[in-house]
Amino acid sequence: MHPVIRCNEVMSDRSEVVFDRNVVEFVTVAAEYCNFLERSEGAVRAAFVDTLLKLLPLLYLKGSMLPECSRMDDDDDLERFVTEDEYEVLRLTLADVMADRDDYLDVFVADMKYSDTPIRKTVSEDLADIWQDIKNFVCLFRTGVNQTMNDAICECRENFATYWGQTLVNTLRALHEVKYGLDDEDVEE
Repeated sequence: MHPVIRCNEVMSDRSEVVFDRNVVEFVTVAAEYCNFLERSEGAVRAAFVDTLLKLLPLLYLKGSMLPECSRMDDDDDLERFVTEDEYEVLRLTLADVMADRDDYLDVFVADMKYSDTPIRKTVSEDLADIWQDIKNFVCLFRTGVNQTMNDAICECRENFATYWGQTLVNTLRALHEVKYGLDDEDVEE
């Protein structure tokens, strides 16, 4: 009889992060988020917003559950897959879907401490910013190279904490207002 070798006995601690259940679930939700936005051209705003109000909290939850990790290669800048043109095309597509409900006032930005008034933001730019980071992560993860995947997780986790997590909750608040706001013509009775 041959001894059973457990996967975690063979893999290093860093490799284990790549196959952690929370990482796999995050990758799944992240890919769905990217695919949804990439297929949004011509979407009906009410249905688009309704889907995002379900997808964004899930993305936030799964992002907050990414395991702690450390980079395998501190000197290596990770490859970027999203081009400026792709970003801009998506942002304009999202702006078209959101139309007159794209703008919102944000009080949770660093510049707010220097201003007496809220800062104007757009749902389309926020969604595109989140998409850019998540899309780069998904593309890096698809390489199948453990080191690249590990470092992508570490970077994504850091970016969640420092940028796109807050952007996501701000955007969620704006989308909630679009769906449920009293002055909105899209409110379903």
